[in-house]
Amino acid sequence: MDSTSGQSANRAGGRSRDREPLTCLVTGASGYIGGRLVPVLLGQGYRVRCLVRSPEKLRDQPWAAAVEVVRGDVTDASSVGAAMAGADVAYYLVHSLGGGASFEDTDRRAARIFGEQAAAHGVRRIVYLGGLTPAGVPEPDLSPHLRSRAEVGRILLECGVPVTVLRAAVIIGSGSASFEMLRYLTERLPAMVTPRWVRTRIQPIAVRDVLRMLVGGATMPPDVSRTFDIGGPDVLTYAEMMQRYAAVKGLPRRLIVPVPVLTPSLSSHWIGLVTPVPPSIARPLTESLRHEVVCHEHDIATYVPDPPGHPLGFDRAVALALQRVRDAQVSTRWSSAAVPGAPSDPLPTDPDWAGGSLYTDVREQPVDASPEALWRVVEGIGGDNGWYSFPLAWAARGWLDRLAGGVGLRRGRRDATRLRVGDSLDFWRVEEIEPGRLLRLRAEMRLPGLAWLEMRVDTGDDGRVRYRQRAVFHPRGLLGHLYWWSISPFHAGVFGAMAHNIAGAAAAEPTVREKSAVGRSG
Repeated sequence: MDSTSGQSANRAGGRSRDREPLTCLVTGASGYIGGRLVPVLLGQGYRVRCLVRSPEKLRDQPWAAAVEVVRGDVTDASSVGAAMAGADVAYYLVHSLGGGASFEDTDRRAARIFGEQAAAHGVRRIVYLGGLTPAGVPEPDLSPHLRSRAEVGRILLECGVPVTVLRAAVIIGSGSASFEMLRYLTERLPAMVTPRWVRTRIQPIAVRDVLRMLVGGATMPPDVSRTFDIGGPDVLTYAEMMQRYAAVKGLPRRLIVPVPVLTPSLSSHWIGLVTPVPPSIARPLTESLRHEVVCHEHDIATYVPDPPGHPLGFDRAVALALQRVRDAQVSTRWSSAAVPGAPSDPLPTDPDWAGGSLYTDVREQPVDASPEALWRVVEGIGGDNGWYSFPLAWAARGWLDRLAGGVGLRRGRRDATRLRVGDSLDFWRVEEIEPGRLLRLRAEMRLPGLAWLEMRVDTGDDGRVRYRQRAVFHPRGLLGHLYWWSISPFHAGVFGAMAHNIAGAAAAEPTVREKSAVGRSG
């Protein structure tokens, strides 16, 4: 922490750096911003406690051993209270983006619980990251999600605890939903017919500056409790952002033709077809762009001074994000957070599970390769590497999921070679991973039931390496049973081919690596 931040801590009446460090409670630690904020807070010497619904999702984070984890939910007062006990600063970084028709009620209830528990447990400050709202636009005319963000900020400000509310528009950083949307629209469409909102003026901000201001917001003086607009130095239309992105990436100038007929709903489906961002998330993002979102003050600099070169300009933020993507150093993605409505139940205990029917498809294949080679193939599955089965069948299933409002196949992977618990993997999520031995995926596609896919690396009594694969389906109602039996005839082709091809890829891997080495030596 720099000297300015230390002075802020002293002005705040909090504990100075030569005394006991602040304890920071972070909600949303498994999400995009929260997952990046935690290591920054740790790096500043703070103690960090994370409130999460599924602690196992944090298990493989590189900072997991350095934090305290509390299981709970922001809509459950008892678990929030338990997490608040002894905390100095509470970060509220959760929201119901794509969270269904009742998301406003959920956000409202969660904010009230959070504020009440913070006041009851003597928390010194709440820091909340909300959305930048347009000046002069009545709140009822805002998009539902932007309106809910504003209401959450207002509820927290009324709770009796000093609150720092940061309001940001588009956040530019590797893996953010806004950046992924911009990236794929620009790279995949050299010419495009676009909605009117591409002419809306926006003030984007680099994720590095968002994190810097979140950290600084914790040590404001106790008499400061208000909202702050935060943004970068550039005010651009979305069309200008696409052209500037193309220039940074070295792409030709894009042909952009705005038309008045694309509604937010149509826009979200159009984005869902072109980018990995599903319509359920694209819609609130595009709805928030109907009005100009530009900062009207930069008062945050009074309490969190801008270091040289900050806030970062748009071009620099894009260049840094692209470098992260190229270097495979994307620490969190928009898909890090759980998909609203997606199943979260763990695989039922088996075989003595008493909860109902379980359908399984089990495959086993001997492998002429080392366990390490087989595991590399297993852990590298999905994304650009595909699923080692009929590509058309997997693509068709992904498109059907998209048409049903699901995430489809195009979420890809956070890292090309490594997985961790909680990672999204196309329309799956990593539920369990035992390096070198087990990968269990839970389906997040739209299904009449719950589904898992397990891949194991075993060595038999004869010393031979074997690949074991198991698909498990727990049907929901009659439709679930009909679904399983309707697709069963295709299992031999899809799952059987998958097991065979994974074994073949593992056996061929040394050859591929040797060829690659020869190529490099030449």
